[in-house]
Amino acid sequence: MTTRTGGPMAAWEQVLDELVQVRGHALARYAALLTGDRQDAEDLLQDALVRCFGQARPLRDAIAAEAYVRRAILSVFLDGHRRRTRWSGVRHLLARQDSVESPESSTADRVSVEAALATLRPRLRACVVLRFYDDLTVPEIARRLGLADGTVKRYLSDAVAQLETLLGPVSTSPDQQESVTVQEAR
Repeated sequence: MTTRTGGPMAAWEQVLDELVQVRGHALARYAALLTGDRQDAEDLLQDALVRCFGQARPLRDAIAAEAYVRRAILSVFLDGHRRRTRWSGVRHLLARQDSVESPESSTADRVSVEAALATLRPRLRACVVLRFYDDLTVPEIARRLGLADGTVKRYLSDAVAQLETLLGPVSTSPDQQESVTVQEAR
């Protein structure tokens, strides 16, 4: 392969090209679930790619690169939230807020899962996305986020409870309903 300038393509460029072409949409969707906004997700993905491929030791395997980029997406998302939280605490010292959101505008947005996810705190949202989108176990989520298993369970419990208030109760399979009925009968 050659680059646009006509020279040979470096191994890391081939990995980046393959990753973006084959898994770019899935990575963007993953970022969108965290941010709740397509444009913010594209920016988040771009930042994560720069973070991963802009280092001294480039990635040489597309499969490993995807896992690394997903981790970077999560890290950039959480870091950005921390920065915004800190900024919101001191921004009033520098400038006045131009507009105030009305409660009616946020009520209409809560009908979709993405809008409901946006109401969660970043750690809760990250746990929900890792559990239900990436299909990770509690220990895997705990390891990825550097948390205790019990903390992840609590975050998931709090997040599901909050999502149920917005979206309605989580449906259960017939097997789960039968086991609940049997336990209630005892």
